[in-house]
Amino acid sequence: MAIAGKETPRERYRTQLRAEIKQHAWEQIAAAGAAGLSLNAIAKQMGMSGPALYRYFASRDELITELIRDAYRSLADTLRATADSSADLPGLGHALRAWALDDPQRYFLIYGTPVPGYHAPDDITTIASEIMDALLDAAQPADTAAENPDDTDARLEAHLAQHRGWAADHPAPPAALRRALRFWTRLHGILSLELAGHFTGMGLDPAELYTSELRHLTR
Repeated sequence: MAIAGKETPRERYRTQLRAEIKQHAWEQIAAAGAAGLSLNAIAKQMGMSGPALYRYFASRDELITELIRDAYRSLADTLRATADSSADLPGLGHALRAWALDDPQRYFLIYGTPVPGYHAPDDITTIASEIMDALLDAAQPADTAAENPDDTDARLEAHLAQHRGWAADHPAPPAALRRALRFWTRLHGILSLELAGHFTGMGLDPAELYTSELRHLTR
């Protein structure tokens, strides 16, 4: 019988083997994308039979879910730790880019092309909402009276006030919703292009472009 809070040797072995399976999965994704993920191919690489590997992950979708969950958890923890260190919205932006550059395949798994036929469970959405919560917290202006949105911003804020389901239960005012949404979409646009290599050969530094956009978004 296992002692509370301690893994048995069998449990430790299972944890280690699941981690090894996930590592092989990331290597497959790097080579052929998530759509090409094959549990049978991973089993062959590890010298196991297919049925033996399925004792650790019952299906391809279960393995993908675990990888997506790990990726979202990693980003949520990164942004929350950055926010807890008193970083402002620019600080979160730089933390986002560093996280993405550290492992582009991890980034593309959650923000790239959806895996055909795959549907994430509800708890993934819950973790993703933690990421947006951190941004909404940082996006709230210290002095709302100083805000002077133009007509386009005002229309967007009015729209977001009526369509704020993506912000879940966060009490952010419309101005913060606008800031966070623009921050999220525009920085992801640059990151996705950079990580996919679309700036290669253009003779520019993506870091300078990203920093300039971040300054523009948070000035």
